[in-house]
Amino acid sequence: MINFLKNLFSSKKDEANNRVSSFNEQQEKEEDVEFIDHGVKTVDLGKIIGSVGKYYDFDSQFRPKRHIAGKRFVDIKQAMRDGKYLPPVKLYQIRNDYYVLDGNHRVAAAKELGRFDIQAKVIELLSAKKTMENLLYIEKNKFYEKTGLPEKIDLTEVGKYNFLEKQIKNHKNHLTNISGNETTLKKAAEDWYNTIYTPLITIITNGQLIKYFPKRSVADLYTYIAYHHWERTSNRRYGIGIDRLIPRSMEAFRVAMLEKSTPDYPEMKRTIKTFLLINTNTSTEMKVINKLFSLDEVREVHSVHGAIDILVKVVLKRDFLASDAEIIAEFVDLQIRRINGINRTQTIIPGISKVKEGFMTFP
Repeated sequence: MINFLKNLFSSKKDEANNRVSSFNEQQEKEEDVEFIDHGVKTVDLGKIIGSVGKYYDFDSQFRPKRHIAGKRFVDIKQAMRDGKYLPPVKLYQIRNDYYVLDGNHRVAAAKELGRFDIQAKVIELLSAKKTMENLLYIEKNKFYEKTGLPEKIDLTEVGKYNFLEKQIKNHKNHLTNISGNETTLKKAAEDWYNTIYTPLITIITNGQLIKYFPKRSVADLYTYIAYHHWERTSNRRYGIGIDRLIPRSMEAFRVAMLEKSTPDYPEMKRTIKTFLLINTNTSTEMKVINKLFSLDEVREVHSVHGAIDILVKVVLKRDFLASDAEIIAEFVDLQIRRINGINRTQTIIPGISKVKEGFMTFP
């Protein structure tokens, strides 16, 4: 009898805990908030952790519980498999987490089908509480908004994103001086990320320095080394030969990294060629084609007949650290899938290529 009661109460407790997070519970902790409308954007499904009003209807993995997993859910999954248009879901955002206001079944279906992201209309709740978490989040958002960089730089201290922004501005001035043409901050940020930040991150990673700083990120170590090596020019030893690998000038380091061609530092100027097969809505096809063609990385766009609607040739720069597949996936996620009207994409990476000299392309 005791075991029966124990199992009875533990199962009820487990059932209560086996649900997605409640938006209302989290909102109460934020106190005064400012609402910011971000419009429609692509959201990582892994960051959708809760629901506004139906958090008890889904388990902790956002799977619908038995009493609601009916015909509607099955129909939505089938529509997604068939590539049919479904309206964007509506989400509330609190820092890096998202909560479903409308579209719980669509989110659950996308997760079950193994999708990575979903189109969503996002309203962000920006908390007025002066906590370290909120201050760091605001500083981080401003940094990414100004620089346009991918959100891969994870810092844990307030003020460090401002340090990186200052570094990028100095690099912008350097690029302007050597080229004679004014460089935009976003172009300078892209060059800094590929030729300075990522190579130094590679050196830190290869040296396994992070294992000595378990509560810090690799980006934290970058800012620490960059500050003491290029700002204060301190005589410090990092134990893995970093002091010998890094010139005392940030720009000299960039030049040195661009010249590297060993297995540890692959040639950064190498390009990646890929083809994208895109399905789109008939009514928006020309708008999609024009937006695709405006991207610097897109070399050719073709409207075709058959199972796909648009064929795109893309040439990307090889990243210093990431694999070709990661570079392509990031470009598709951040640049292609955010274009309204695109329903599905498929990526083809060529193996062996032969191109005839003087080959002409036709409209």
